[in-house]
Amino acid sequence: MLRNDVPASLVVFLVAVPLSLGISVASGAPIAAGLVAAVIGGVVAGALGGSVVQVSGPAAGLALIVAELVHKFGWRATCMITLLAGLLQLLLGLVRVARAALGVSPAVVHGMLAGVGIVIALSQVHIVLGGKPQSSAMENVLTLPAQIADHHGHAVLIGLLTVGVLLVWRRLPKVRVVPAPLAALLIAAVPAAMLGCLTKIDLSGGFSSLQHPLLPQGEWFAIVSAVLLVALLAGVESLLTCVASDRMHSGPRANLDRELTAQGVANVISGACGGLPVAGVVVRTTTNVRAGARSRWSTVLHGVWILVFVVAFGWMIGLIPMEALAALLMFIGVQMVNLGHARNLRNHREMPIYFVTMAGVVVIGLAEGVAIGLALAALLALLRLTRVSVRVREADGRWRVAVDGSLTFLAVPRLTRSLAAVPTGAAVDLDLNIDFMDNAAFEALQAWRLEHERGGGTVDVDEVHSEWYVNAVSGTRTSQGKTHMRHDQWWLPWAHRRGRLDPAWPSSAPPESGHAYGAGVHDAAPSTDVERADGAALPGLIEGAREFQRRTAPLMRPLLHGMSRDQAPSHLFITCADSRVVPNLITSSGPGDLFTARNIGNLVPRAASAPPDESVTAAIEYAVGVLEVQTITVCGHSGCGAMAALLGKTPDLPGLRGWLRHGTLSLDRFRSFEESEAAEEPPGPDGASGGSRLDKLCRINVIQQLDNLRTHPLVDDLVRSGRLELTGLYFDIGTARVHVLDDDGFTPVPERSVTE
Repeated sequence: MLRNDVPASLVVFLVAVPLSLGISVASGAPIAAGLVAAVIGGVVAGALGGSVVQVSGPAAGLALIVAELVHKFGWRATCMITLLAGLLQLLLGLVRVARAALGVSPAVVHGMLAGVGIVIALSQVHIVLGGKPQSSAMENVLTLPAQIADHHGHAVLIGLLTVGVLLVWRRLPKVRVVPAPLAALLIAAVPAAMLGCLTKIDLSGGFSSLQHPLLPQGEWFAIVSAVLLVALLAGVESLLTCVASDRMHSGPRANLDRELTAQGVANVISGACGGLPVAGVVVRTTTNVRAGARSRWSTVLHGVWILVFVVAFGWMIGLIPMEALAALLMFIGVQMVNLGHARNLRNHREMPIYFVTMAGVVVIGLAEGVAIGLALAALLALLRLTRVSVRVREADGRWRVAVDGSLTFLAVPRLTRSLAAVPTGAAVDLDLNIDFMDNAAFEALQAWRLEHERGGGTVDVDEVHSEWYVNAVSGTRTSQGKTHMRHDQWWLPWAHRRGRLDPAWPSSAPPESGHAYGAGVHDAAPSTDVERADGAALPGLIEGAREFQRRTAPLMRPLLHGMSRDQAPSHLFITCADSRVVPNLITSSGPGDLFTARNIGNLVPRAASAPPDESVTAAIEYAVGVLEVQTITVCGHSGCGAMAALLGKTPDLPGLRGWLRHGTLSLDRFRSFEESEAAEEPPGPDGASGGSRLDKLCRINVIQQLDNLRTHPLVDDLVRSGRLELTGLYFDIGTARVHVLDDDGFTPVPERSVTE
């Protein structure tokens, strides 16, 4: 494992040194403070942390708040604030609240980082231009034109050279082994040494120049606020980086509480030693993973290399020009404005949070910008939770009112305005596709219904979710939280939903909630828009599709979007075209599970059969050869019309008569079974004993089709090698029982597993 971790640690070390120096400069802290934080973040947080690949150290996202603390309290007091923030993080980690920190909207975090990046870039561009940064981002913007117009001398040359190297270095594959930040500083140091007139980094004294922390002086509220801000921002950034690191590698998953505890310990030690605040850093973590790190040894060793470098070669840091370091910081600041995050947030309609937080950080300040972003995120979340849609339309003499969302007092004005459009005395279908209803919304809805019925109208209520309206009418206590979608009636046939089947059926079905309050229930039945020659109505597929679009499609859309480009079913399911056999229903499977082939009698023509059939063969070859399914299932059913035709007179239909020739082997096998049964010989494993002659043939037909499958060379080879399994099922329609073929014949699938 070390053969991977040692090279990775060297790569991270080369990246961490220039970044740590730059963050020290941006924070207004001693140069050595960033290196101290890098060493402690690598050794302490790396050894104790909850992630095996995360690299911790000084973070650019904290540079702005540290700079404000240094300006307000002084550097030594800032070190004490870092120490106290570490104690708070340690306490939060011990009480296991790390996952609560992930409740902060990522839009706020990314917006904060983008704002910090802009502030850093605006301040450092003045140094690149040979001037000095102002005290605020807005002042830096206002003074930038005059700064650009001034004569800048050699400082601009060094800055432009540094930025140029950063831009092109990654496009040079042969030198990519050297990190771009390190290469930029080394290359910029050459002309700086030749010119001899640029500002150099002062690292005199090394780590011994650092001072111990001192208790901050000032209002206790400001001190407590600073401790909370450092602890929470550093903790949230570390945990988000930790979660992101899990997606980068296949090793052990991160323990967030352990990570937060380790960050607390690292910040306590860093503050005590005069270092910057420590946090998990995305750039260094990503570099660590890409360099091939396998364990936490890479993180720990990178901290060791930094310590050795400063002690033994610290004098080399003094050769780096400050203008080059400022250009590096400016480049990093611009990169912190990640447009990729903005595009992802756009899909979730959270871009306003991102930009408002970013603008708040730039214009007002870090703490104020984050607070504004959090408030906006909470407001938008509240608006989404209370969003409701009310649609009213008239079709075929009936009015339909569809209400979707959370029905609260905020929606009452829109609800009553929409209901007022329904004419007096009309027949109304009221579809409540809601996940919450408060008392104000119920009273408004109930008052309208009673008034409408007094005017001669009717209201049929259908609640797709749990019955908020019904329970409110009956006085039943309703769950406080939001509820899940009901799926207890979606599978009913159109005919039953229109009440055209056996009237005795509903007595055993779930009670219709509408009867509890005198209103009928319209269970999402498609309208009858087609008539047969005898005048009887046929259900309409178009209206059924509308019901799918309204109810089911929103639930399935995220799932189907993920599998829109390809399919990866695990089963080929061959069954009869009988309308009563619904493969996904009897197997509790969903989209993408079954590759289904249906035909009359669930027949599988033998290879090279006469007459030939390429349709079933093509389905088998595609499922096995392209989709690489693991199982082929042949499913027969009771009362199969194709098997009845084999036992009796085949209908005088040329196509059907030709197709049923593929079932003659099943019929011959059945007749042999009957002869053996008549001779009182054991029936064998055919599993045809019991039931009518037709049902016996239906079961034997499944076994014969499994044998027919073995005549296809591709199927037979895969079965012999153990890569494909053949399974037989039999569905008894009358009892709604599925039987599986085993050594003893067809056995009913148990309703409970053995372990239950």
